[in-house]
Amino acid sequence: MDTKEKILDAAMSLFSEKGYADVFMAEIAERVGIKAPSIYKHYKGKKEIFEAILAKMKQDYDKQAAALSIDGNDAAADGAVYLGKSEEEILKMGMGLFMYFIHDEYVCKFRKMLTVQQFNDKELAEIFSAQYADDPLNYQSALFALLMSEGAFKEADPAVTALQFYGPLFMLMTMYDRQPEREQELAALAEKHIRQFTKLYRKEEKS
Repeated sequence: MDTKEKILDAAMSLFSEKGYADVFMAEIAERVGIKAPSIYKHYKGKKEIFEAILAKMKQDYDKQAAALSIDGNDAAADGAVYLGKSEEEILKMGMGLFMYFIHDEYVCKFRKMLTVQQFNDKELAEIFSAQYADDPLNYQSALFALLMSEGAFKEADPAVTALQFYGPLFMLMTMYDRQPEREQELAALAEKHIRQFTKLYRKEEKS
């Protein structure tokens, strides 16, 4: 791991422990084990570090989505993928993303930081809303609308369908953040949720 990566790791840990506003560049340098002025050779300031963390998380998410054979951002492209998948394949993809969101170190620390800081920082509150509410719900609404238009899912309000799918999974993620020792129980609930949701909304294939 090079120094730039070490700086990002140290910053993310400090942000999750103390909150973004209460972390200073000198603290990040000390956590990395370098002199305070040296950190500016790599990043101009805390905001640039934060933006680098966002970019890394986006890159890692895209890799995870690609490993599951989806785009993860383009609902139209992913709709075509889901149309050809069996119930077990859909479950595998859904659980793959769920486990990524509770296991990825950056994602977990970032989510914890935003959970606390959303009440003290308007910009971070907006990032939290976008990252963990608006963006996933908009993506899933578009995805379910496509699946319904193709006759793969039963007709319903796509936005409500997205909320019914995503809401329980987000709740389970936040439960894991508070009590990681319950991972096995929460993962089992996530799997049952995805199975039941699929049975409720997915149309039976005609033989």
